[in-house]
Amino acid sequence: MTASFDYYIIFAEMRTGSNFLETNLNAMSGVHCYGEAFNPHFIGYPNKTEILGITQAMRDADPLRLIGAIRDNPGEMAGFRYFHDHDPRVLDIALKDRRCAKIILTRNPLESYVSWKIAQETGQWKLTDVKRRRDAQVKFEPEEFTRHVEALQDFQVLLLNQLQKLGQTAFYLAYEDLQDLAVMNGLADWLELETQLDSLDKSLKPQNPRPITAKVRNPDEMLSSLSGLDRFNLSRTPNFEPRRGPVVPSYVVAAQAPLLYLPIRGGPETEVVQWMAALDGVDPDALESGLNQKQLRKWKRENPGHRSFTVLRHPLARAHAVFCSKILGMKAGSYKQIREKLRKQFKVPIPKDEPDDRYTLTDHRAAFEGFLEFVRVNLAGQTGIRVEPSWGTQSQAMSGFGDFAPPDFVIRESELETMLPIIANAIGRDGISVPETAAPDTPYELHEIYDDQLEKLAADIYQRDYMMFGFGPWQSA
Repeated sequence: MTASFDYYIIFAEMRTGSNFLETNLNAMSGVHCYGEAFNPHFIGYPNKTEILGITQAMRDADPLRLIGAIRDNPGEMAGFRYFHDHDPRVLDIALKDRRCAKIILTRNPLESYVSWKIAQETGQWKLTDVKRRRDAQVKFEPEEFTRHVEALQDFQVLLLNQLQKLGQTAFYLAYEDLQDLAVMNGLADWLELETQLDSLDKSLKPQNPRPITAKVRNPDEMLSSLSGLDRFNLSRTPNFEPRRGPVVPSYVVAAQAPLLYLPIRGGPETEVVQWMAALDGVDPDALESGLNQKQLRKWKRENPGHRSFTVLRHPLARAHAVFCSKILGMKAGSYKQIREKLRKQFKVPIPKDEPDDRYTLTDHRAAFEGFLEFVRVNLAGQTGIRVEPSWGTQSQAMSGFGDFAPPDFVIRESELETMLPIIANAIGRDGISVPETAAPDTPYELHEIYDDQLEKLAADIYQRDYMMFGFGPWQSA
């Protein structure tokens, strides 16, 4: 009888126990796991350069080639671990392949979040000798945790829906199941392996065995933040209900005025938030964000007559602003790992270090064009790097808003001076000044390098945004 599966994929996340699961799979005769085979920043493990003769460059050029090598390696049932930010092309290939066994590993997101924070603090991601265990207390960050849960939910819902549509099922494991020998042998049976474990491999030790409240420096703040969450968002069910498309925690609520701002990443967020703060004569820190859907519905009910808005930025100006703030520089908040990938893999001519006086206007023009060429293939799903919201299409961001509630006003950045007073008037605020103009991009501004070629490139990459929102050439915007 022909076996049902040729290889397997473990859908997991950082700090969910995937290393322990891999160790025990590797302890089974004829089974092998090749680590994070499609991590965009390394292949398999940070210290490896290849898997089965396939280098990282070969993998990035053709992920199916590595999948084939893993699938067809004789004498073993092989697979790999896959996290939500790994090469998105692999997800599509594996999900559609009925000969690929799907194993889905989940963990209480609060546990995984705190464990991740501790590992970042201590630099210890695995533990084999308890005498070497590094201990730390970390600060619970409510907004960061909300983003963590949102990412897990989105990915789990995607997996569930795609498997439903494809008529497939998966083998679900919770973090606690990994300590159950019978469950692990049940996994072996499901994979149709002729092997069983006599005992679990105990070489990896639990790193943080204390209660959650003992692992954080601000347990009271953590408990207060969690009390505002719908408990079902934190359940251990595999699909992490409820299903949510929009990034609600990023929305900004005015301090007193019944006004809600739905930011689109890469836009004039700082300037708009400062204007909102001026509505009520407060500092920007007084504005509220990080709400979940339940809390935002409550706010809407308590603020009849409320208005919501978002601000669009010209696609070329937005791409340039993101390039300067997130890619070119190396300050806090920049995408340093992606920056290195762009330099080394995509040959974008970015200086190795922070730009200095040697970085000329000509250099900047070439580097920005190289970034746009990367965005073109990235948005087309042809790279191993996730599409960041900062450079993703604004039309897609608007679609996400619509899954919860579309904004009342959609404003172009060039219209802020006339449109924001209209919004202020709609909520009973008069005599409010318009926001400051966005700070110039550094080290060079877009107008210094702008030409028809860059405009044509942006219009090609963001053609849906140009069409949906009526954008024309940037210089006439």
